[in-house]
Amino acid sequence: MSNITAKMVAELREITGLGMMECKKALVESEGDLKKAEEILRVRSGAKAGKVAGRTAAEGTVVVYVSADGKHGSLVEINCETDFVAKDDNFVNFANGVAKVIVEQNIATLENVFNAKLENGATVEEMRKELVAKLGENISVRRFERFSTDGYIATYLHGKKIGVAIDMVGGDTELGKDLAMHIAASKPICVSKENVPTDKIASERNIYMQQAEQSGKPAEIIAKMVEGRISKYLAEITLLGQSFVKNPDVTVEKLLQSKNAKVNNFAMFVVGEGIEKKSVDFAAEVAAASIVSK
Repeated sequence: MSNITAKMVAELREITGLGMMECKKALVESEGDLKKAEEILRVRSGAKAGKVAGRTAAEGTVVVYVSADGKHGSLVEINCETDFVAKDDNFVNFANGVAKVIVEQNIATLENVFNAKLENGATVEEMRKELVAKLGENISVRRFERFSTDGYIATYLHGKKIGVAIDMVGGDTELGKDLAMHIAASKPICVSKENVPTDKIASERNIYMQQAEQSGKPAEIIAKMVEGRISKYLAEITLLGQSFVKNPDVTVEKLLQSKNAKVNNFAMFVVGEGIEKKSVDFAAEVAAASIVSK
């Protein structure tokens, strides 16, 4: 198919981690449909969904703020163009100020964040524009999560690039920190299997079914194989189903039960998650183009 471009091949390769030629063939077969091509490759290779999808980098920082009583908190990502600016004191102070104002003014939307007044009397948007002029880079308040709980907010920052905040009940601060570190390391997408979107499960089941059917086994065996893989998949992507990083013999669910604790909700931000880099690897583009043109 003539309209399969080098950029499309490179994008599919980044999503799946598979070779250029495999990606090109899948795109041709799917007539340029990226999502369909990814599914084709996963069926053929058994690859997991989104191996490196959405992890392209942009610069900036993730910050947390928790009220003195530990019951209100925010997790915020603010982006800039270079790591140099991300470390600038003016940028860091701005990010911390935004996280604090979100909690203190009980802000629920990004639009309201921009209109909120910081301690110096300027609005967030006014201060953002001032920093853009001063530091010479585009700066954006990208996203945030605000928490209010009858329990407490546990947090963890891995440098300034990964941040986690958890709404917890029971246990103690050490458990909260351990779980926040676990989330940063294991990257669950939600608390329990009941929270996994049904369409996501259906998509996985369809892929597993296609893979299992290639084995030529009887239908009843295939059904058991698929359900077994679904169970394993749900354990891998949910906090409660995962093995605890500090003691892999125990699941997080069992750990919480032993501590008479519960996780209501959590959020994890990775700086630049899902943001495409502006830089271009021209060598890779040329190599991809030479493959596609053949």
